This record gives sequence, structure tokens and C-alpha cells, in this order.
Amino acid sequence: MFNVSPVSQPFGDPVPNGRAAEIVRGAQRMLAELGLASLTEVTLASGRRADVMAVGPKGDIVIIEVKSCLQDFAADQKWPEYAPYCDRFYFAVDCDFPKERTPEEAGLMVCDRFGGAILREAVVAPLNAARRKAVTLSFARLAAARLMRAGEPVHTAAEPAID
Repeated sequence: MFNVSPVSQPFGDPVPNGRAAEIVRGAQRMLAELGLASLTEVTLASGRRADVMAVGPKGDIVIIEVKSCLQDFAADQKWPEYAPYCDRFYFAVDCDFPKERTPEEAGLMVCDRFGGAILREAVVAPLNAARRKAVTLSFARLAAARLMRAGEPVHTAAEPAID
């Protein structure tokens, strides 16, 4: 997990600090090129927080766990808990990360502040219809809440969790 600054991007998404910020930015740029809309720091109903969550044009849901160093990866093994909230799961790392350390069942992308590339596709595990509807609706509500607060100097309202 990376630290998040109290300042948000102009559209209201939390911004990570340091190397993780560059990985997140590149992942979001790549997702946008692929036609997916993304948000950062998305709290799930389980209480876990996804680094990046995206929804594709056909409703496919992707979660990305950003790992800025091997120590971060070794200390954080919560990634299997994201499966109930997405169709595909990826790790996003920078070019210096030892890629062979990532689990084979997870997708893998390499990103820098300019963009990214998928090195290994994620195993697709489609959500059931009820969960997909709940996650998609929650994602839309979170995006709208962040957009509404984008011009506010301080965020005071709690954000909705992804169901």
C-alpha cells in the first residue's frame, strides 16, 4: 500500500506519493487507451482498498494492485481478497521490479508515468450478474461523489464503499 496525499487530483481522485504515483498514473493512462475508466484508492465492502479500479465499455471490472518495490510486495499479501469485486486482477510494477516474483494467476503490467504495457494477461473470472450490478453502481456513485467534491478545499463526507 502506498501513502496518499491529502491533496486530490482536479477530478477528486486521491493521489499516491513517490514512485507509486508514477505507476498509478501510467496504469490509468494505459487503461484509458484501452477504453476503461478508472478511479484510485477505492474502498471495497470488505474494508480493503484497491489501488486502482476500472470499468470497461462492456462492463468488465478490473482491479490493479500497485507495487512500488519488492518490500511492499512481500509485506502485502491481501491481493486474493479482491477477487469477489473484479473480473480481472493485475499487479502494476515499474521496470525495475523483479517480475518473476508476482503470482502467475494474476495479470502483470509494467508502468511508468507515461503509460504502461501488459506483460501477462489476468485470468478472467467473471462476476455473477448481481455482484456486477452492485459493483458497477457503487463505482458510478463513487465517481460522481468525487466529481461533486472536486472543487471543495477539504473533503468532509465519507466515500461510499464498493459493494
